[in-house]
Amino acid sequence: MEGLMNFQANSAGAVSKQQQNSPLEAFAVTPFDNTLPSKEVLDVWQNANAVCFDVDSTVCIDEGIDEFAEFCGAGKAVAEWTARAMNGSVPFEEALAARLSLINPSLKQLQDFLKRPPRLSPGIDLLVKNLKDKNKDVYLVSGGFRQMINPVASILGIPLENIFANQILFGSNGEYVGFDKNEPTSRRGGKATAVQQIRKAHGYKSLVMIGDGATDLEILPFSPIFVAGSYARWCGLVCLLRRNSTTRISCS
Repeated sequence: MEGLMNFQANSAGAVSKQQQNSPLEAFAVTPFDNTLPSKEVLDVWQNANAVCFDVDSTVCIDEGIDEFAEFCGAGKAVAEWTARAMNGSVPFEEALAARLSLINPSLKQLQDFLKRPPRLSPGIDLLVKNLKDKNKDVYLVSGGFRQMINPVASILGIPLENIFANQILFGSNGEYVGFDKNEPTSRRGGKATAVQQIRKAHGYKSLVMIGDGATDLEILPFSPIFVAGSYARWCGLVCLLRRNSTTRISCS
């Protein structure tokens, strides 16, 4: 799968610099030694009926909420909360509420921020195209915000109904009033809930999830096949789950 190889090749250089900061560092065995994925990894992708991607630091090279916070002048404080949310040291919903309160964005600020094009991870466009060419459904399952993810989906040709993410809410004067707590991804375990909903709605037998944070690992008990690999942060490992057993395999 050319897209997967190109995606890995363009991201492999990030291993040495970012591996120690990855929330999946504890799972790391070996870094990527080359640009070719193992046969096991290719088999996982080729046998999957659907692929779900995390967005921040996976499909995109940055954390959307951190970039938005920097744009609004609250970058440092929000980045600290993001790190805590990603490693699971605080409940996700608590971190989400705290970060948005620190940013306290207006609708105008969000609209101005969205004038900047998304920064996609190298090779992700080709990877998504190849998956779709092989009749595999692609989803974006994120703790980020629909307003920021919709442009990403449009670029990649992913239907908006295949997005599971959060929604920032604004009042009649464009003032920040909160976030939609009905979205499953707004709370701990939300990605697992979203994946369960996807599988139930479509009857997928094999579903793959790609992500880099603690909220992605929460999917492990609920997905028959789970692949966890930070394709932007590159911890250099793919975790493969079949039913309730986890096999750790190197992508080199």
